[in-house]
Amino acid sequence: MPGRLGLAALVVFLLAAGCKGDTIPIRELLDNAQSYDDKTVQVAGTVKSAAGALGYGVYQVDDGTGKIMVVTESRGAPAQGAEIGVQGTFHTAFTIGTDVVAAIVEKERRTR
Repeated sequence: MPGRLGLAALVVFLLAAGCKGDTIPIRELLDNAQSYDDKTVQVAGTVKSAAGALGYGVYQVDDGTGKIMVVTESRGAPAQGAEIGVQGTFHTAFTIGTDVVAAIVEKERRTR
C-alpha cells in the first residue's frame, strides 16, 4: 500500500501548507494543455532536479502522474528531493505528437 500512503502524505502536506485552490495532477495539465495555457495552476510533488543562479532557478516537479518544469525569477530553486506545493502560470511551448513541452512560472511556493 505504498501508493495510498504516499497519496495520504501528499494530502496532509497540502492541508498543512495551507495551499489555496485545487491542486491539479500534472498529467491533467499536460493532457489538456490548451485549456490551462496562461492560467494560474497549482501542483504539488517532489523536486527531481534543480538548478539556479543569481536568484533565478528552474526545477522539475514529479507528482507521480507526470513531471513538469517550474521557472522562478526571484527565489532560486528548491533542493532536489524537497516536497513542495507550487502555484504559478502554466505556459505551453509546443506539442510534438503526444508530448507537450510546457512550464510553470512560479508565483508562490510552499516547501515541507
